[in-house]
Amino acid sequence: MFSDPMAQGEGLVIAPCNSIHMFFMRFPLDILFLDAENRVVFMYEGIKPWRVGRIVRGAKSAIELPERTIAASSTKVGDIISVG
Repeated sequence: MFSDPMAQGEGLVIAPCNSIHMFFMRFPLDILFLDAENRVVFMYEGIKPWRVGRIVRGAKSAIELPERTIAASSTKVGDIISVG
């Protein structure tokens, strides 16, 4: 919140996390929700500022990414994400 957009290749891991809000954001984001094994269980592509996301059952963490990252990487629900 209140920050500049992330550069391509950057992301922010939030854990624990099973829901997000976009209050006070100034730009859209892509969001990946991961379970305990880092498997993608839900995604938002280009969620806009001032929106509230749903509670994602089974999610243990979320990764905020620059808009269009999901499409560019062809990420899909069920993919396992390496975080590190």
